[in-house]
Amino acid sequence: MSESENTPVVITGVGVLSPIGIGADAFREGLKAGKPGFGRPELLDFIGTPDCIGGEISEFTEASAKKHYLRPLRKSVKLMCREIQLGVAAALQAMEHAGLQKGDYDPQRAGVSFGANLMSSPPQVMARGVSECLDDQGRFVFDRWGQHGMRGMEPLWLLCYLPNMPGCHIGIALDARGPNNSITHDEASGGLAIAEAVGILQRDRADVMVAGVTGTRLHNVKACQSAHWDVLATGPAETRCRPLAVDRTGEVLAESACCLILETRRHAEERGARILGTILGTGASCHAGRKNGTGTDEQAAVRQAARRALEKSGLTPHDLGHVNLGASGHPQRDLFEAAGVRQLLEDDADRVPVTAPKSYFGSAASGSSLAELAASLFMLQDGIIPRTLNCDQPDPEIGLSVVTSEDHRSDRSVFLKTSVTRMGQASAVVVQV
Repeated sequence: MSESENTPVVITGVGVLSPIGIGADAFREGLKAGKPGFGRPELLDFIGTPDCIGGEISEFTEASAKKHYLRPLRKSVKLMCREIQLGVAAALQAMEHAGLQKGDYDPQRAGVSFGANLMSSPPQVMARGVSECLDDQGRFVFDRWGQHGMRGMEPLWLLCYLPNMPGCHIGIALDARGPNNSITHDEASGGLAIAEAVGILQRDRADVMVAGVTGTRLHNVKACQSAHWDVLATGPAETRCRPLAVDRTGEVLAESACCLILETRRHAEERGARILGTILGTGASCHAGRKNGTGTDEQAAVRQAARRALEKSGLTPHDLGHVNLGASGHPQRDLFEAAGVRQLLEDDADRVPVTAPKSYFGSAASGSSLAELAASLFMLQDGIIPRTLNCDQPDPEIGLSVVTSEDHRSDRSVFLKTSVTRMGQASAVVVQV
């Protein structure tokens, strides 16, 4: 490894907004309580999921955002869709959790690496513009859109839904003038955002990086897309999300945002920061078919990304205390990720425990992975591996040791976080607490 690659990068702050709690303390207590955050949404009249069930952050409203979570930026809230608001709020929380304020760092050496999905407008945002394009029979005339339909749109409509806007707002809010990059790789975005931030720090381009994600699938349009592309879970709300279980029925749609503050160890120690963990290695892989994008191999992508992360960390599978999976309860895709991890672990597959934190807060696309990582990060502070909820009987085909007890203790402080998309993109991160 080069000298720059040996520069230690540490985690000094976490900001998280999830269905089980807002803020590090509430999130940690939600994990300990072992109760998932699913129910009927309070902020949406209807959502296209079975029985209208999902993982909503009901405490986060436009009013509470302006008064509390985004108070320093309340004048800009109108320029942010909900996903952007969640992401910016997570970043502000993370900075506070890290004990960092403006003046504590050189603005030129502070940057942002942020993951998000493509963002969709709710149907009502388009209603006026569409109505301007209707003919006398009520039929939509495409040729009228440029001249008439656009007049019905909000002037700054596009700025509310661009996936690079979380990073822009965060950079402005924190006066972070260093490298600023946006990543749109769905579930893999979190690991990729960390990898980008680590690389910047190790190349001595920054001292502080905000690495985060935001995302939702609990959305009028995205829920319809998910119902078409994925398998959505059924059953009672509290036991609906059952990753790795033999009786799993699908995914539970949700929203989440999470940010980590990453610093070089030297910078963190010089300012007396509390160090929560160290990033030991990252990896990425994409395994897609050559013809029309078909034939993706999630199993191979996970295996390759995880192997690369371990190689960069200088560790072997035997050194891992547990693996934090992105498994969602999908009948097929849980098996793909598990198989990739099983191939990686080889003889250690029966020994290394695995967990699936989506059982607490559901599938939030880009917003999921770092909240899952934070679950292991926080629980390992007490020497506990977070359990997988509602997995009383793990699927024998998983072939891994699934953590199901609420007090599964471990004296091994290193864990691997894996994430993979349906398109065959995967990321992996090795963390030591």
